[in-house]
Amino acid sequence: MAEDNKIRLPSGQGGLTRYFDESSSKIEFSPGAVIVLSVVVMVIIILLHQFGGRFF
Repeated sequence: MAEDNKIRLPSGQGGLTRYFDESSSKIEFSPGAVIVLSVVVMVIIILLHQFGGRFF
């Protein structure tokens, strides 16, 4: 009887598609390094806003 049923139901995953291909980069940064680099960039930008007019 189930074979006669031609109605297709949704897959039940909510339309989400899962991809299993993982790409690995040759350059990897730890989360701590990203935070430190971000803080350094912010400090440089603040210093340039304060003292940049004298240099340029």
